[in-house]
Amino acid sequence: MRKEGTVIAIDGPAGTGKSTVTKRLAESLGFIHVDTGALYRSIAYLVLRERGATEGGLDSFTPEQLPAVESRAVEIAGAAELRFERKPKLNPANRIFANGEDITSFIRTPEISMSASRISAIPAVRSALIALQRTMGGRGKAILEGRDIGTVIFPDADVKFFLTASIEERAKRRLAELEASGADAPSYEEVKAQIAERDRGDMTRAVAPLRQATDAIVLDTSNSTLDEVVEWMEKQVRDKLSLS
Repeated sequence: MRKEGTVIAIDGPAGTGKSTVTKRLAESLGFIHVDTGALYRSIAYLVLRERGATEGGLDSFTPEQLPAVESRAVEIAGAAELRFERKPKLNPANRIFANGEDITSFIRTPEISMSASRISAIPAVRSALIALQRTMGGRGKAILEGRDIGTVIFPDADVKFFLTASIEERAKRRLAELEASGADAPSYEEVKAQIAERDRGDMTRAVAPLRQATDAIVLDTSNSTLDEVVEWMEKQVRDKLSLS
């Protein structure tokens, strides 16, 4: 699936700490950080912004309108120039640019999250972004995080992790993330319900559903600190790859 390079795959449902852990691990190991979820969020944001529906998400459209919106998402996925760039002075430091514009601050709302999950189920969108992910991760040393990295994108990844956590803990983390970003945060129960709905969509979609790779290292992060998780995972990587 790749021409060269070393790939670490980190999969798991929303709110398990994948993004934060991947960022820290990439910094410590000197690897590139590829946030695949941000790619799908970007496509969702671009198509919704184009139609003035970023606040309502895909629920803004009638069943009759959705096919045209989905068709446009396919076009954008095939044409948009997406790239990651590290900006140490910004939060988050791992920024995503679409056609030269930094859209990082706009893609983490609940509406974009839910829309991204639905758009990611469109086969043509997935095909376009899978090719991009393999290009981004297949050269040099890279850590990719998502929901199907170890099963679809890089089934031959050098090291695979699957992170889990209780839905209660995941809701707390997501709520804290929203509050820290300055966004209008919903209630804890609303966030919990959104995560449960996202899980159902990710696990039951026809194309590349969320599932654990049989050879993945599983880690429940519910009762562990970020430092503990990163330290443990870094040790696993260094041992498996014989890194000093």
